[in-house]
Amino acid sequence: MGKMLVYHGSYTEVQKPEIRAGKNTKDFGVGFYCTIIKEQAMRWAKRFNTPTISIYSLLIDEKLDILEFKEMTDEWLDFIIDCRSGKPHKHDIVIGAMADDQIYNFISDYIDGIITREQFWVLAKFKYPTHQITFCSDKALKCLTFFKSEEIKE
Repeated sequence: MGKMLVYHGSYTEVQKPEIRAGKNTKDFGVGFYCTIIKEQAMRWAKRFNTPTISIYSLLIDEKLDILEFKEMTDEWLDFIIDCRSGKPHKHDIVIGAMADDQIYNFISDYIDGIITREQFWVLAKFKYPTHQITFCSDKALKCLTFFKSEEIKE
């Protein structure tokens, strides 16, 4: 994997990314979340009063423990369920589709037994592509170099 740009949506510029454990569990666990899709980072940022995307150059160290989900599979679903339940993992970087709010509602229905796994997959077709890359260790954060930030103007 060569050098590429990745985007992080927030309320402020983030020159020095950190791994912070938040109060909410996330798709790929504790980490610093970015995406290769600028529009998606903009959607993340627009939840805040001062929407800002930070842009980084990324060169992945292939020696790191990297888990990549190339598509939504049962393994992807089970991993998200584990992470959202608070189960830790040992990966440095996790890459794959995100479970946006609508998809996560379907996951909750599956966990609660309201729908079957087969019904989940019928409902889980995305209306637009999503992507997230989660940096889960300090070693992984060293793959990022801050490039610039942009405040989003409506």
